[in-house]
Amino acid sequence: MKRLDLYILGKYLKTFLLALGLIIVIIITFDISEKLDKFISHHATLHQVVFDYYLNFIPGFVNLYSPLFVFISVLFFTSKMAGNTEIIAILGSGISYRRMMRPYLYGAVLVATVVLALGNFVIPKSNERLFAFEEEYVKSHATNFYSNIHFQSSPGVQVYAESYDVKKQRAFRMTMEHMDNEGRLLRRETASSIVYDTSTKKWQCISYSLRTVAPDGSETLEVKNTATIDFGLLPSDFDLRSQRIETMVTPDLSRHIAREKLRGTGTVSEAQIELWQRILNPLAIIVMTFIGMAIASRKTRGGIGMHLAIGVTLAFSFILFMKITTVFAIDGSLSPFMAVLLPQLLFGVATVVLVRRASR
Repeated sequence: MKRLDLYILGKYLKTFLLALGLIIVIIITFDISEKLDKFISHHATLHQVVFDYYLNFIPGFVNLYSPLFVFISVLFFTSKMAGNTEIIAILGSGISYRRMMRPYLYGAVLVATVVLALGNFVIPKSNERLFAFEEEYVKSHATNFYSNIHFQSSPGVQVYAESYDVKKQRAFRMTMEHMDNEGRLLRRETASSIVYDTSTKKWQCISYSLRTVAPDGSETLEVKNTATIDFGLLPSDFDLRSQRIETMVTPDLSRHIAREKLRGTGTVSEAQIELWQRILNPLAIIVMTFIGMAIASRKTRGGIGMHLAIGVTLAFSFILFMKITTVFAIDGSLSPFMAVLLPQLLFGVATVVLVRRASR
């Protein structure tokens, strides 16, 4: 790296970290004032509040708002450089505008790489601890009981449970139907209740019955007061709380998407959007970096204030467009991949146009 690269890269990282640190302190201050009564009433210790809650809250906040704070940081320090005629001096020394973009790219790629690692591997684990703390010390009660659970556990196998108790790992009025490729019933298993036995990895059933349909249409019925059956199911299949996509690292999320497609639960779009956001959203940091540079590198009458006004308008337009495409993806009229990629493409084109105009 040249001295110029180190100079601009240092400004990039210092301004970004300072802005992020200040807003985190402000957000935590307001959050403490809002939740302090709940922390006290639920007897949460200072160590738990700091290390179990806020330490796990910060990575998610950084991941969510890093493109916005990168954008504002680039606008701020580049506008100051333009106001001090530093950019004119850089370009006047024979360095091209494209060459001046290099340290901005270094900074953007560095931050995007950190955000990519956080979003795919660190934040899901942090969210798991964060949600556990909230359920115990913030929320009035946790959801430990689910009703009307229906899913496909494997091809041709439909499972239904009237209710499920998370703490006791007990499902009530469970039915499992096995179908052939033409949708004809092969056998149906029912039980008034089933409890998972962690030692045998099987289910202890009460009032179990097995109805089998032969190819010729004849039926047999087997009834037992109690039975130990391996249904090929786990408690997590019934526990909707354990299927929170925010707590899954990316490899687990990919497997979850494949399984949800099989189960036919209707939550595939949300999971796919989460997956593509983790992968593609770091590109927004690079896009926002160059938009900020293109806007702020030209000295204007309004100075930093004008640059910030234009920049914040563009940033919130980007966020709004992302929300709109996400809604279309959830409704099914747009693929999750395109819902995440379209805002990047649109503002990527805007970046190219702005950079070309700024370099003239």
